[in-house]
Order: sequence, then C-alpha cells, then structure tokens
Amino acid sequence: MNWQERIVSDPRILTGKPVIKGTRLAVEFILDLLANGWSEVEISKNYPRLTHEDIQTCLCYASALLKSERVYPIKVLQEGI
Repeated sequence: MNWQERIVSDPRILTGKPVIKGTRLAVEFILDLLANGWSEVEISKNYPRLTHEDIQTCLCYASALLKSERVYPIKVLQEGI
C-alpha cells in the first residue's frame, strides 16, 4: 500500500502533523486508538468518513517510518577510566 497517496502533512493543518488526506485526523491519533484497543469497527463507527484503507494506511505509514529509523549504539565509558 502506498501511504504517500493518503497521508499528507500541511503546516496549516494540525501544525504539520501527518493526517489522513481530506481530514483533520492525525495518523498519531488513529494509531493511539488502535494501541488502546479500539477495533477498526469502533473507529469506523465513531469516524464514519474513514475507510478500511485509511486505517491500514496509518499502519503502513508507521511501519515505513520505523523501517527508515536508524539506531546507532553509543559507546559508554566505564567509570574510573
């Protein structure tokens, strides 16, 4: 799924947070709902304009973001050296 077609970032909408295109619903908000146990059915019932594809796109966006993250180990100095 190509999240770039459904997720947009505009500084005039929610200070530039990524949102589902055509809404003011932040990807972060949808992910928080899912993380707090909301089902897709519950989300759709409360936000009827959202489609299954919109919710899946939020997950794809989060996945892509995590895949692009780079973690670099920091060498910790031992005490007394």
